[in-house]
Amino acid sequence: MTSIGIIANPASGKDIRRLVSHATVIDNNEKINIVERIVLGAQAIGVDRVYMMPDSYNMGYRVTDSLNTCDELKCEINVINMMLFDGMEDTLNATEYLEHLGVGCIVTLGGDGTNRAVAKAVKNVPLITISTGTNNVYPVMMEGTVAGMAAAVVASNRFNNNLFISRDKRIEIYKDGVLIDIALIDAVISKDVFVGSKAIWDMDKIEKIFVTRSHPASIGFSSVLGCKKIISPQDDFGASINLNVKGKKIKAPIAAGVVNPILTEEPFIMKLDEEYEYVTKSKGTIALDGEREIVFPKDQKYIFKITRNGPYHVDVIKSLEIAQINGFFQDIANSDE
Repeated sequence: MTSIGIIANPASGKDIRRLVSHATVIDNNEKINIVERIVLGAQAIGVDRVYMMPDSYNMGYRVTDSLNTCDELKCEINVINMMLFDGMEDTLNATEYLEHLGVGCIVTLGGDGTNRAVAKAVKNVPLITISTGTNNVYPVMMEGTVAGMAAAVVASNRFNNNLFISRDKRIEIYKDGVLIDIALIDAVISKDVFVGSKAIWDMDKIEKIFVTRSHPASIGFSSVLGCKKIISPQDDFGASINLNVKGKKIKAPIAAGVVNPILTEEPFIMKLDEEYEYVTKSKGTIALDGEREIVFPKDQKYIFKITRNGPYHVDVIKSLEIAQINGFFQDIANSDE
């Protein structure tokens, strides 16, 4: 049986940044539409079973009912039987369960925060990430049908996955020699002393940004560094930058529709596995992929390190190209006869 997993976060794209910027809203009904197309694309290319994370909006059951009503559902959809917490725990638990089942690929619907949660639990299963959140550097906008087809290609195990799957970087944060958390895109040190709504947006309170990648075409904190230096996911280094200190102003897209002048120093390049020590100057918080997670006191020492210990990530376009070159779609069509 060829199987894939789907993790659709019903809370993605609903944080306070919707109120302080002009971000697109993707509601849960649209997420259901996307999941339907993922399932239809995947089953047409050989997937027999789809496992979905349960959620308070019952997206998995709604998808099943909708596709059965249209008489289009050919594969099995199984909503994972697990306790719900309506928080990050659900994503962590669902990811661990999908890994245990041995699904061939996991498709995520969410933003950077959702994928960070998946990355904390996933080990070997490759990801296809669809953007439905606020910070969307790690996931990308793509058609669900295409994502489902690519997931089926990966799960088929017909090809050398090294041709279209690569391992991503991540930021590791250590305290007293213990790994306490990770980020996929950026870690931001802020003078904000409360976690509150978690989302961070006040640039005047930010002291430092660490990134695994950066580009001026990104939205969010990594774009600040990206307007100074471009760092690709393939580059074997990341960088950090100090803000609100002596330096030159740049303009960067820190949120949807928000391009602000920011005072920065020059970026500091961080090689893979290189340890960077940071001692806090005051109370504050560390935001990971846009969400405040770590509260710290004054004079607390942390170690930041960029590694290649992130998730395995599918290049959707390349996976479909390789499948086409090797006659995969023709074989699948003939096997249906």
